[in-house]
Amino acid sequence: MNIIEAMKERRSVRTFDGMGISPEQTAQLEQAIEESDSPFGGNISIKLKKFNLKEGYKPSTYGMIKGAEDFFLLGIGPDEASALSAGYRFEQVVLKAWQLGLGTCWIAATFKGSDFERGVEWPAGEELKVICPVGKAEKPSMKEKLTRLTLGSKNRKPFNDLFFYGDFKTPVPEDNQFREALEMLRIAPSSTNSQPWRALVDGDTVHFYYKHKSPASVLDTGIGICQFHETEKYYGHDGEFSKMAGAPVPPEDWKYLVSYRRTK
Repeated sequence: MNIIEAMKERRSVRTFDGMGISPEQTAQLEQAIEESDSPFGGNISIKLKKFNLKEGYKPSTYGMIKGAEDFFLLGIGPDEASALSAGYRFEQVVLKAWQLGLGTCWIAATFKGSDFERGVEWPAGEELKVICPVGKAEKPSMKEKLTRLTLGSKNRKPFNDLFFYGDFKTPVPEDNQFREALEMLRIAPSSTNSQPWRALVDGDTVHFYYKHKSPASVLDTGIGICQFHETEKYYGHDGEFSKMAGAPVPPEDWKYLVSYRRTK
């Protein structure tokens, strides 16, 4: 399965087989963590730990998850760059897990004082803000099916509501060079399927913005930008990310994050 197939096929998994992941899969995921990177700076640590759920390892949202034994834990700094990098870096790991036949589910919440926080030390300034179960998916329970229906994970916003060309009103042409990469951004996962990301195509440059919808909006946008960039790399395109002083001023309820300029 290539990376494009993984992005198109991946779904959040909340029901696992209860068997845990193998030592070989653990090694592959730890390698994926080690190889993950971000051009946005900030402070983020990713750990993979096993928990015995029978002993009561439950976050406040744990009732949504069944049969998981292995969890990723993300320690994230308090600034925008850290949140953006957290989404960007960890999505690389999530996509690798799916290519290995393993399901995941992002859970962004407050875990202070939870069992997931005990015995784990984070670098100064970082705090546990995301956990993510990983394992082989089991047949979805009725509760999981209802959760998906409630979150509307299949009901993504239309392309032309999110991405624009030249100004903030004109749709991106069907034959535009960034069309597929933006589509992979569109279908990326986000908290409660909020899709906070927005983008403006300007020649060989794409400016990225977000609409604040939750405390996870910047992290979510990092996930989407990761899928955009993975698509660019898959098709052999090189590019650079930077903060542009002259980036177009967006509508009032959008905030500018970063720009990407294709160099090849």
